[in-house]
Amino acid sequence: MTLGTWLYTKFKGQRVGEDEFGNIYYRSSKKRAGNREERWVMFVGEAEASKVPAEWHAWLHHTTNAPIETHKKNWEKPHLSNATGTENAYLPPGHDRRGGHRAPATGDYEAWTPDA
Repeated sequence: MTLGTWLYTKFKGQRVGEDEFGNIYYRSSKKRAGNREERWVMFVGEAEASKVPAEWHAWLHHTTNAPIETHKKNWEKPHLSNATGTENAYLPPGHDRRGGHRAPATGDYEAWTPDA
């Protein structure tokens, strides 16, 4: 968070709520294009857009006027931020960073050859 963002939030922001990760959501009375209020989020830790839950995403993008109430199902996993480009990123079998070796092809594959 920059000093300018912090000051703007301090003087112009009206706190709307907080999500389960501790991110705090604000709005201001200042109207923007389309006669909409400004809405923003102050992240806890690194500012990463994938850390915004769906119910708050809809509010930030003016899809709803209030955060959507969601009820977590017992089979739902907790939200994870986007891990692309980090050490926690998914690497498929055979990826160079996993040794570059993959299981040999089974007998159900036949290579194509031209003129055959």
